[in-house]
Amino acid sequence: MRFLTAGESHGPQLTAIIEGLPSQLPIGKGDIDPMLRARQGGYGRGRRMVIETDEAQIVSGVRAGRTTGAPVTLVIENKDHRNWTEIMSPEAGGEPRKKALTEARPGHADLTGGIKYRHKDLRDVLERASARETTARVAVGAVALKLLSELGIEGVSHVVHLGGIDAEQPFDWARVADLDASDLRTLDAAAEAQMRIAIDQAKQSGDTLGGVVEIRFRGLPPGLGSYTHWDRKLDGRIAQAVMGTQAIKGVEIGSGFANARVPGSKVHDAVYLGEGGKGYRRETNGAGGLEAGMTNGEDLIVRAAMKPIATLMKSLPTVDVVTHQPADAAKERSDTSAVTAAGIVLHAMIGWVLAEAVMEKFGGDTLPELQERLETYRLYARDY
Repeated sequence: MRFLTAGESHGPQLTAIIEGLPSQLPIGKGDIDPMLRARQGGYGRGRRMVIETDEAQIVSGVRAGRTTGAPVTLVIENKDHRNWTEIMSPEAGGEPRKKALTEARPGHADLTGGIKYRHKDLRDVLERASARETTARVAVGAVALKLLSELGIEGVSHVVHLGGIDAEQPFDWARVADLDASDLRTLDAAAEAQMRIAIDQAKQSGDTLGGVVEIRFRGLPPGLGSYTHWDRKLDGRIAQAVMGTQAIKGVEIGSGFANARVPGSKVHDAVYLGEGGKGYRRETNGAGGLEAGMTNGEDLIVRAAMKPIATLMKSLPTVDVVTHQPADAAKERSDTSAVTAAGIVLHAMIGWVLAEAVMEKFGGDTLPELQERLETYRLYARDY
């Protein structure tokens, strides 16, 4: 499986092409659009979330509600493009364009991207570097999550830290509906109230806030990924997908950083026979469901640290790349905090990596073949 996205923040549309999906997978807008709406939600989001009401158009690879085995193409319209038609026109001329950006924003792709691609109008950088591109990735991930759900695998994201405030309430699969009802996607109501105050204060002062999100999956069979080559290790592939998301600056699996501080006897998850002497179980999950680059059958637990968004209303000092004079960093319409949205994006991207790993191990041109092969493997693993 593979996918490719194209499009700019204020261009006419975002496009994604997915290749390698099995045929007979039930899929429709109802499986994709809720994820797109969730990505747009969350307390602290900016005005663009009011302008855009994202929905996917499926323009190839699906017929009568099921994949055909051909590449699937998804399109998401940028409704704000109508206000940027002249500025974003691909036709030559009209330079310098309106809304040209020359005051590079610290922490963004602006300056380094301008140097790399020889742009002096840094809008040529920011339009693609913008997190708006993650809309296409969420649509792709929603398709992958649908495939996983047909195989008995489910995932969820939630916020465990925002703006210096920890959510202390432990995760509980039975409370996933509570996450969907929270506009900060946290199970700790007291912490959520403090987070909202922190976001309000940051917005008032023209600042931004980052945080930490946790993504969990359950129902994974043991043995996805491999220990045989570095680039086949599933934890490495997950980390790449996470770190390839805008504003993410750290990733851990399980109790990764805490485990570095204690002896091995307090880290590794002892193995016991499962119920009725069938299969295997662990009473702890410090490994986060991954050992030696492979799933071990326990819940997958991934945490990611998101830095505060680089576009501030309280501008930082910078240099104008045309005049080479000191300047205040450019202001673009932005969010005060997008930590909840980052959780949705990472849920989608990790779902893609897992679906890819499932297809690599079990294959099959059709969903029924894949289901049969996975079920046979589950029985084998249980009796091993």
